[in-house]
Amino acid sequence: MGKKIQDPGLGNSSSAHAKRMMNSDGSFNLEHLNKPRRFSDAYHYLVNISWFYFFALTFLGGFLINAFFAFIYLAIGIEQITPTTGYLLNDFLNAFFFSSQTFTTLGYGALAPQGIASGIVSSLEAFLGLLLFAFVTGLLYGRFSKPKASVRFSKHLILRTFKEYNAIMFRLVNNRKSVMISPKISVTLALSKANGQGDYVNEFYALDLERDTINYLPTTWTIVHEIDKESPLFEFSKEDLSKQHGELIIMISYYDESFNQEVHQMHSYFLNEIQLDYAFVKAYYYNNDGKMVLDHKLFDAIEPVKS
Repeated sequence: MGKKIQDPGLGNSSSAHAKRMMNSDGSFNLEHLNKPRRFSDAYHYLVNISWFYFFALTFLGGFLINAFFAFIYLAIGIEQITPTTGYLLNDFLNAFFFSSQTFTTLGYGALAPQGIASGIVSSLEAFLGLLLFAFVTGLLYGRFSKPKASVRFSKHLILRTFKEYNAIMFRLVNNRKSVMISPKISVTLALSKANGQGDYVNEFYALDLERDTINYLPTTWTIVHEIDKESPLFEFSKEDLSKQHGELIIMISYYDESFNQEVHQMHSYFLNEIQLDYAFVKAYYYNNDGKMVLDHKLFDAIEPVKS
């Protein structure tokens, strides 16, 4: 029945309506409720969110801070910076522009504090601006320098004849031009089954692979699990296999020479995503000069297996 293993950390409890444990981007499909928020988690959050949300939060934060100080300048009197225009909106915009120049320590010279109160507020704002710019610079460096794998997994999970039996296959490639050194991979099968009490439980199996490690990877790597008599999937037919509530949870680790350390990445496939009797199209070939070419447009290409 295969190598059944203990819960790897995902939990044995399941449900008839349970969705995938892991999203396609490698993040766990988990929702936190009543989790206490701590300020110390802000750095971790800002380093890991997408670039779009990072810059959106940065610009929104800058706008709100400058708007806040603009209201303070209006409260103490816009005359301490520049003569009033007689219109609240125009005075607010002048205060906002002065706040922006002060916050960034730019200072064009056209607007300047002319009173004690405005001088104190602008000094505090300039100091706050220096602190926040240093903080954002540190975040930018942390985001760029954070070791991160860049592995592309095939869109398709295929099932085809392999040697004497059938086999499940998927493939991967390095999204960077650098070579993956000593990549190693593990695949865990999670099967959700109903027990005698009407509940659903997860059973976990460590799948044997044709190869789970290689020396280096300049092109593509097809991962193969042969469904032989030792496989936990041997009892299912081709058609029944794709109907099972099962998920392949994958983790690959390798040494990245860009970061000079080992990095890892996770991915998952649902068994109902299996493409029956298909094969991957070879994504690399040799050109007329004898040089190997890796065509990334062919990476996800599959074709029916000829009977």
